[in-house]
Amino acid sequence: MDNNNYTKQVMKHFRNPKNAGEIKNPNGIGKVGNPNCGDVLWIYLNVAKNKAKKDYIRNIKFKTMGCCAAISSSDVICSLAKGKTLEDAGKITRKDILKELGGLPLVKYHCSLLGEEALQKAIKNYKEKNEK
Repeated sequence: MDNNNYTKQVMKHFRNPKNAGEIKNPNGIGKVGNPNCGDVLWIYLNVAKNKAKKDYIRNIKFKTMGCCAAISSSDVICSLAKGKTLEDAGKITRKDILKELGGLPLVKYHCSLLGEEALQKAIKNYKEKNEK
């Protein structure tokens, strides 16, 4: 790992996050925070129906107030979830985030958990709004 024990993948996602921003009129929002470190993460979903009439994540964005690891983890969870059905996106875990980033220092593992939890909350928020 380089740059204070961060991998090249972490630094790439930190320096040039592809999924940063906000979706206007999202149909799912998840917000989580870590009171110990002060990181806060919002995930915004735009969900649509695919050809098989299943809900899928057409677009996903994040806003994060936090450290390098939090921003990188947020970007990766969005990349992993985009285009997936809600069912498949709901199976993404912090282990998937850590793998994609090539690891994080042990003291920063909680950042990957924030991404997992925010996505779960955004999916839950969408489902609650769209229950029939």
